[in-house]
Amino acid sequence: MTRHEDMAALRARTDVHFNCAQSVIVPFAEELGLTRQQAYDLTLNFGGGMGEGLTCGALVGALAVMGGLGLPQARRLELIDRFRAAHGAVDCAPLVESILARGEVKKAGCDKIVAWCVDWLCRETGLE
Repeated sequence: MTRHEDMAALRARTDVHFNCAQSVIVPFAEELGLTRQQAYDLTLNFGGGMGEGLTCGALVGALAVMGGLGLPQARRLELIDRFRAAHGAVDCAPLVESILARGEVKKAGCDKIVAWCVDWLCRETGLE
């Protein structure tokens, strides 16, 4: 299973909720030296922009993976800039507002953002 397929399977589960941060980091858990449960637990509080509509959990998860894989810290600005260019914002609340304004279902719109982060990580790290 690819990381993208893994992420999609996590997002599709109905028995347990995987927030956006968890959905980004769990597929990379092994490379980070974590169990999937540890990756899930570490990012438990980052969903919904830390529950306050702040920084998107998918972006936070991607930044955590970057750090764990040893990508240079300077690359974080590149990721943040590309994320903002692709999605119009970095905070959860305006991202969700934009999703709803386009007539999309919130979860489907968030799934696209999560997929974008996983795709970026795979491309930038050479991991798939």
